[in-house]
Amino acid sequence: MINGRGSNSSIQGRFELLTRETFEDGWDGPADKSSTSLNTEVTEERVKSILSKNSSPDISFSHAINPYRGCEHGCSYCFARPTHSFIDLSPGLDFESRLFAKVNAAECLKSEISKKNYVCSPISIGASTDPYQLIEKKYQITRSLIEVLSQARHPFNIVTKNALVERDIDLLSPLAERSLVKVYISITTLNNRLAHRLKPRASAPLRRLKTIKRLQKCGIPVGVMFAPVIPFLNDAELECLLSAASDSGAVSAGYLLLRLPHEVKPLFYDWLDTHYPMKAEHVKARLREMRAGKDNDVQFQRRHAGQGEFATLLKQRFALACKRYSLNKGKQELSCQLFDSDLLNGQKRLFDE
Repeated sequence: MINGRGSNSSIQGRFELLTRETFEDGWDGPADKSSTSLNTEVTEERVKSILSKNSSPDISFSHAINPYRGCEHGCSYCFARPTHSFIDLSPGLDFESRLFAKVNAAECLKSEISKKNYVCSPISIGASTDPYQLIEKKYQITRSLIEVLSQARHPFNIVTKNALVERDIDLLSPLAERSLVKVYISITTLNNRLAHRLKPRASAPLRRLKTIKRLQKCGIPVGVMFAPVIPFLNDAELECLLSAASDSGAVSAGYLLLRLPHEVKPLFYDWLDTHYPMKAEHVKARLREMRAGKDNDVQFQRRHAGQGEFATLLKQRFALACKRYSLNKGKQELSCQLFDSDLLNGQKRLFDE
């Protein structure tokens, strides 16, 4: 195992033509894998565009922004891992240790939302990789994006599992007063040991609950994402997790069943066999039951919730828990009425009085 990493290997991407294999030849002496570590490398890149369009019918937003490629949080189950295959890097260890910072993201965003044919709709920041992963402390790309959206009065939401989002309360709070922002905090488990194994470099569960409380006190609407749901590992926590989130100030909640697209399947199964060998086969079997006998399901509507008896039971439990803890009582729509791209060019005052 690699200290502080969610993956155990540098599995090759599905587009690579050559197969490479590592082995110990004895020249360096016996390897102590328990103490192995891996440094993070960051490459600064200038991108041509920053807005990603989405046409999936089961996703609520049409545009998303990911300030970084790769994610140092190292979540073993991350569905975005296969994206590293497109640049001939491993969806395993490379995804969480070889990162790319889109240093001109704010500049691109300003240009794209200023186009005459641009139609305003809420943007999701962090749909794939976390916008508040550790390197955000240095690069502050997410903060620069928020500044641009703030200038233009553009609605957006943030999805993160890191308490670093609190740093930007000074920007988020006045936007919340105009229904221009909502923050979603992802919490997979309240069990510190399981959380550390699943996502070794993300904020601890209780720390994320404190983040919900602090954001709520500053007038920023917060939702909690119980994601992903992993049978026999965290599914039993659904009710107590939603209760804790509600007590902390969350006003809405959502959940997603574990997905295993492309290289995520062997990576997660390897993680499962390593950390929970006694439960591994039970988890795999239950997932297949909820995926009609398959390891993964790409069908819209079904892919996030599963199907069958256990999927139905999970859906019912979630609905009852939300009702019990006063979550999802009413939709809080973000406003698109205030958007004005002219504000980006200094043609109007921000927040006219």
